[in-house]
Amino acid sequence: MDRDETEIRELIARWAEAVHQGDMAGVLADHAEDIVMFDVPPPNEVRGKGAYRETWPPFFKYQLQGALFEIVSLDVTVGKDVAFAHALLKCGMPEELAKDPAPASGSPLGCARRAAAGWWRMSTIPSRWSRPGEAAGPPAPSRIPGRTKNTDGRSI
Repeated sequence: MDRDETEIRELIARWAEAVHQGDMAGVLADHAEDIVMFDVPPPNEVRGKGAYRETWPPFFKYQLQGALFEIVSLDVTVGKDVAFAHALLKCGMPEELAKDPAPASGSPLGCARRAAAGWWRMSTIPSRWSRPGEAAGPPAPSRIPGRTKNTDGRSI
């Protein structure tokens, strides 16, 4: 593993630990000011660190109710100025995860780019698991492996 990959893995590990701890400053620490995130519940597109910050309180509230958040595996591909990471993630209440302990989703975790000072920053984040109108939490039914229809009956 080269130095850049190690740095990105450490960046993502710090981010995941901050999410787990409900530490807003830690969640935001290694993100670009112009971060872009696509989410399932509105707002579906979030641009900028301030808007990204506003998406976290409902998820932290969900965790305070006992939800777990865990990166099961992480793969990183590094170029000179851009890196991509994708992970298998587990997120949900312990009783839900006990019924189905397999990772709920495989998704891109983020994209990092080298800032002018030579540091890596997260610049894009995928959608988090949630249902419209609900706090971010377990995967929406349309994202559950083997599911072929949305809850409204449309094919996915």
